[in-house]
Amino acid sequence: SISRLLYLLQQETSSAELRTECAVVLGSLAMGTENNVKSLLDCHIIPALLQGLLSPDLKFIEACLRCLRTIFISPVTPEDLLYTDATVISHLMALLSRSRYTQEYICQIFSHCCKGPDHQTILFNHGAVQNIAHLLVSTSYKVRMQALKCFSVLAFENPQVSVTLVNVSVDGELLPQIFVKMLQRDKPIEMQLTSAKCLTSMCRAGAIRTDDSCIVLKTLPCLVRMCSKERLLEERVEGAETLAYLIETDVELQRIASITDHLIVMLADYFKYPSSVSAITDIKRLDHDLKHAHELRQAAFKLYASLGANDEDIRKKIIETENMMDRIVNGLSESSIKVRLAAVRCLHSLSRSVQQLRTSFQDHAVWKPLMKVLQNAPNEILVVASSTLCNLLLEFSPSKEPILESGAIELLCSLTQSENLALRVNGIWALMNMAFQAEQKIKSDILRGLSTEQLFQLLSDSDVNVLMKTLGLLRNLLSTRPHIDHIMSTHGKQIMQAVTLILEGEHNIEVKEQTLCILANIADGTTAKELIMTNDDILQKIKYYMSHSNAKLQLAAMFCISNLIWNEEEGSQERQDKLRDMGIVDILHKLSQSSDPNLCDK
Repeated sequence: SISRLLYLLQQETSSAELRTECAVVLGSLAMGTENNVKSLLDCHIIPALLQGLLSPDLKFIEACLRCLRTIFISPVTPEDLLYTDATVISHLMALLSRSRYTQEYICQIFSHCCKGPDHQTILFNHGAVQNIAHLLVSTSYKVRMQALKCFSVLAFENPQVSVTLVNVSVDGELLPQIFVKMLQRDKPIEMQLTSAKCLTSMCRAGAIRTDDSCIVLKTLPCLVRMCSKERLLEERVEGAETLAYLIETDVELQRIASITDHLIVMLADYFKYPSSVSAITDIKRLDHDLKHAHELRQAAFKLYASLGANDEDIRKKIIETENMMDRIVNGLSESSIKVRLAAVRCLHSLSRSVQQLRTSFQDHAVWKPLMKVLQNAPNEILVVASSTLCNLLLEFSPSKEPILESGAIELLCSLTQSENLALRVNGIWALMNMAFQAEQKIKSDILRGLSTEQLFQLLSDSDVNVLMKTLGLLRNLLSTRPHIDHIMSTHGKQIMQAVTLILEGEHNIEVKEQTLCILANIADGTTAKELIMTNDDILQKIKYYMSHSNAKLQLAAMFCISNLIWNEEEGSQERQDKLRDMGIVDILHKLSQSSDPNLCDK
């Protein structure tokens, strides 16, 4: 019967009334189950309806658009079907002027089918902004609302669209002013939320300043209002997520939000769903609560993470909110991956606080569930969880010891082999933190876990961040004399090779400076010194960097020399003679006349 309806719909000889009725019936079918929509898609309904839009009959066009709208709203319909033929978008733009129904349905189709930057660019290049802007002042609420939704998806994470919107005006009024009017408390909630999203995207893209009154006095307070108990659960989720995005990178907005309407306490309520059911009549509500419970928790974690991103006092307030640490710990083991990710983000944000690492994090043994999250998690969780682990491994964190005992070295060494750059950086960074002022056994375990091959792999990584952190790790491993001598006795040859490799390579000043500092540490060893003194190639390199044009490198090279020549150490005389023969003293004479006071002193 579907194919019969589609046949009649496409017959040019059928009357306009009959074709319109067919579109209406097909639209009703599309409103049924997802299987109905699948059957319609299998019969190629979309090309047939798009073809129908070329008809001269407005009623028929509207019926085709209504049916298309219903089909595109369904989660089973691939958005790309709208973009397979480039002429379709141009034609839809042209149809926007025909009637308030074409306006409503087309805007709804666009806002549902605009997923990601490629779609945004196609719509933008077809003049979406100019064609839709005037619909924001339409007499029809539905048209205004659908146009607003269009802008909210077009501008999301899109600087090009956002920057354009700031300068568009309708009837002499700029779009940001129109959006602000739509934020007012007397407007429907859906309109307030959507215009707040538009302004948020424009602010995040840098098109509106974070200290602009339309953000500080209008958008932010509106979003905080959306988090209150009076709002529907869906609205509270959307309000909190949008607010988290708005304030994510701006410390001033984080401070303002944290003291608006007791937001931090208000968010604690997000964890109280599903609430206990008193009567059997509440079963429907329970079902609704259950569906939204994990979305609420995810939104609250995200917003707490943004609020606590920079400010120590805000972090303290968050942690002192009822059972907060327990909630985060529970969140780390939830079945929903989205909640787990948001909980890890929240924990990461709070782990930036030295104070909290020493207190709450310790009291709740946060490292345990965190180590569990790190076992076979997907990459996006691994990146944030390993960042958090880096903070828990800082030398002042009491969690450092138990983490070591729970197999962290092996785990981190395996992260350094990841294809994913962020994971490689975090793995090596955490090892670097772990090696700082650590005992010899830990240092040996790290070197054993990494293996020489892997160390060379990391030192030749194309990313400078990985390289710097690996050098930082080596520098931390080679500190305190007995450790330097011990490590150089087992890995000396390879480490000297690595140092040579980097000093000869095309690297920036920071990398070379870090490498010379490692050499200076080796020169500080008792037996390790000999590895430098017997390596003429390295000695020549130190000499070369003493006369380098960059003062930082000159200083680092001089540190190497001073560590080799201490008078009170055995063999100092022979070392001094050898360096004198190399012409080091002449360079020192020259440097003592330097205009740079640091070089001069050294």
